[in-house]
Amino acid sequence: MGLFDFLKRENPENSAQKRRERLLEHGRITDGTIIDATINDDGEEVAVYHYNIHGVDFELSDILTDEQREDRIKYAPGAGIAVRFDPKNHHNSIIV
Repeated sequence: MGLFDFLKRENPENSAQKRRERLLEHGRITDGTIIDATINDDGEEVAVYHYNIHGVDFELSDILTDEQREDRIKYAPGAGIAVRFDPKNHHNSIIV
């Protein structure tokens, strides 16, 4: 890894934020269901969710935003949610 590559590396937080922004702008929407909610080692609330696209089931997790954490009932296990996913990579998704 050269010096340029080292300086060019993105902060993981910025990369996650950019990914979220791309999905909010260009992602397609489908229905999903919250399976579980936990707190990770950093104290962030993580929701595990499930959705289906073209007969293929996907199970992922997403760190809830501050706004999402304010409405705990909406993101409780068993709740129906909207999921935004990348139409070119169905495994890349976020809870909205």
